[in-house]
Amino acid sequence: MRNLTGAARLLAIASLVSLAESQMVLAGTFDPDSAAPGASRRSEAAMSELRLAAANLTPSAADAQGNISVPSDYRSTFQYLGSWAIAKGDGKGAEQIHTVYASPGAVEGYMKDGHFPDGAILVKEVFDAATSDMTTGTVSREQILKGWFVMVRDTKNSHPGNKLWGDSWGWSWFEASDPKKTTSTDYKSDCQGCHVPAKASDWIYVSGYPVLKK
Repeated sequence: MRNLTGAARLLAIASLVSLAESQMVLAGTFDPDSAAPGASRRSEAAMSELRLAAANLTPSAADAQGNISVPSDYRSTFQYLGSWAIAKGDGKGAEQIHTVYASPGAVEGYMKDGHFPDGAILVKEVFDAATSDMTTGTVSREQILKGWFVMVRDTKNSHPGNKLWGDSWGWSWFEASDPKKTTSTDYKSDCQGCHVPAKASDWIYVSGYPVLKK
C-alpha cells in the first residue's frame, strides 16, 4: 500500500476492516475493548494503518513557519459545508457567491463539542456572480473565481511571531492567480474584521452550514 496515496490509500486500508470500525477510527471513537469479539485482534494492524492514513489524508495548508497556502486537492478531499450569496446593492441577484469546504474530520470534531479541532482547515472560494432571468425566476450563479480565503484552526498559538496567526486560527487571502502566496499581511487588519459578528462561535459563521447542525 505504500505506493497508494490520499483517498485511494485510505479506501484500500478501510477495506481490511469493517465499515463500522473504519468510521469509528476516522471519528476517533474506536474502543478495542468494546468492539466485536476478535475485532481488535483481527484488524489491529489495519486499524493502525488506517489511523495513520487518515491523519495524512488532509492536505497541508501551512508549513513549519506558518506560511499558509490553498490545499491543491480540497475539492476532492474536503467536505462541502455550504454557500453564501452576497446580494447586490439593488437587491437584484447576487454580487458574489462564497462556497466553503472543511478538511476531513473537521465536521466530526465540531459535532463533538461545538468547536473545530486543531488542524482543521476551512477553504472559502469567492466567485463573482452572474445573474440572469431563467424559467424559474432571476438566478445568480458562480462565474469568475476571485480567490480563496483559508483558515487553519490553531488553539495552541503555534506561530506567536506570525501576524497571520492569532485568536486560535491562521488566516490568509489568496488571489485566484496564485494559490500559494497570500496577499494578507496582518490577520487583524486584513481578515478578522469580517468575522467580528461571529466571535462567539470561534469567528466562524456556523449558522450558515447545515451539516454542523445536530
